[in-house]
Amino acid sequence: MMTNPTGKITQGQFSFLPELTDAEIRLQIDYGLGKGYAWSIEYTDDPHPRNTYWEMFGMPMFDLQDAAGVMMELASCRKTFPSHYIRLMAFDSTRNVESIVMSFIVNRPENEPGFGLLRQEVGGRSIRYTVHGYASDKPEGSRY
Repeated sequence: MMTNPTGKITQGQFSFLPELTDAEIRLQIDYGLGKGYAWSIEYTDDPHPRNTYWEMFGMPMFDLQDAAGVMMELASCRKTFPSHYIRLMAFDSTRNVESIVMSFIVNRPENEPGFGLLRQEVGGRSIRYTVHGYASDKPEGSRY
């Protein structure tokens, strides 16, 4: 049985580690830039596992060569959306595909309500399960 000792949303890399400091985030950005990756910042107030398309904060930074620029955009996003989930994503555009190669959460709300598993019995002996995010019980914009 797999458990989540952190009690937090686990999406992307570093999910089971303690929160990354800004210095550690900068090191990850430097690593990605060294590999030729482009960075993007996204945010959401509904981190449902199937919600893969978060809102973009600005445009992807394809021509950026310094981690300071990404950190400046991250600081701006944190200031604008302090109670949202914010993640950094790195794209590998070396093959003209722009596929995601790194993704990790860098900001979380103080209270993470989590998810519930809803069980529904349907035709015959079939059982259908649905994941329900407790945060989505409130309207968008007032979830955290």
